[in-house]
Amino acid sequence: MRGHAHSALRILVVDDNVDTAACLAMLLQAWGYEAAEAHDGPEALQVAREQRPHAVVLDLGLPLMDGFEVARRLREQPGGKDVFIVCSSGFNQESDHRRAEEAGIDQYLVKPFDPFVLEDLLASRLACEALSS
Repeated sequence: MRGHAHSALRILVVDDNVDTAACLAMLLQAWGYEAAEAHDGPEALQVAREQRPHAVVLDLGLPLMDGFEVARRLREQPGGKDVFIVCSSGFNQESDHRRAEEAGIDQYLVKPFDPFVLEDLLASRLACEALSS
């Protein structure tokens, strides 16, 4: 699926490391997505309300509000039940995976992750959603 445009599907990258967020957003843009950034939980929720992303790549270790709470609140926003949420985290305990599932996170990637795994996840999930709408 690499190298295909994704019809300007919107992806929100949420990471408190500004450089990490910027690099991932640039990579997503190179893959054909529209990408926005947020660097803490409240900002992520605000950007999601404004831009209605198709997917969110969400760091769990955020300031002000952790990624688990961001995911729960994203799910409560209008259209939030349909957002594809992929967490990216250095946490890799079974309890972290369980909490992510309970918060409504669809996929769990452990940092550092292969960006092509993320591309394949996004392309597969968002292509299926585009076909069903």
